[in-house]
Amino acid sequence: MKSIFEEMGGTYSNINGYLLPNLAIPESPPLGKWGRIRRRYLKEHRPALYSSMLLTGRLDQHLAEIDRSCEEQLEFIIQQMTKQEGVTDVLKAADQMEWVRRMNSIRNRAEEIVLHELVYC
Repeated sequence: MKSIFEEMGGTYSNINGYLLPNLAIPESPPLGKWGRIRRRYLKEHRPALYSSMLLTGRLDQHLAEIDRSCEEQLEFIIQQMTKQEGVTDVLKAADQMEWVRRMNSIRNRAEEIVLHELVYC
């Protein structure tokens, strides 16, 4: 007589006289910075949502989507801010330190926007 697990295509391994099911956890794609931050936020501040997504198998897809969206949004915001503030290659050639200071400022502000609009919502 087959068990329900066997009827569904599952198999067992005999280890030291015990039949243990052959289970495998699907590998999740590596997460980027934004996906890891989102996962930590969900785990600490929205545990019910985190558990629900984890148990239904939607968490990895959600985190990958957040990571992709954040990267796209970050690049767009940085591009818009550099245009608006006149940070160009001419400035880079004339005064590299000023260019680096401005680009760091733009990147930090853009990351704050992305965090508050996409990760912590």
